[in-house]
Amino acid sequence: MSTTKELTCVVCPNGCTIAVELGADGKILVDAEGKPAIKGSVCKRGDEWAKQEVENPMRTIASSVPVSGGDSLMASVRTNRPIPLGKVMAVMAEVRGRTVTAPVAIGDVIIANPAGTDTDIIATRNVAKAS
Repeated sequence: MSTTKELTCVVCPNGCTIAVELGADGKILVDAEGKPAIKGSVCKRGDEWAKQEVENPMRTIASSVPVSGGDSLMASVRTNRPIPLGKVMAVMAEVRGRTVTAPVAIGDVIIANPAGTDTDIIATRNVAKAS
């Protein structure tokens, strides 16, 4: 028995509604020509995104960390590449537990490889030492 999973593509502003046909095992079905059963996208990037979203969904994180001794109480941070959806909570637990000391510069690595992921949490805001 197959099911259809509908997704709204986020790759570009078109926001295509993409239908992905899944088999009973949860894997994407393949049509008679050997192509994945993905329909509704305007571009090839949408098909690739839908396949990834079903097989291994990835997310980016943006948050903030407290700064001690700075001219601002918080510094904004983000992942420098997407991480598996299943690791988001573990990565955020590490972010919530981190405090940094000023100065902080945009691009500074705040946490390397959180939760064993292949990403870094980097600063996206400069915070100078308090005067």
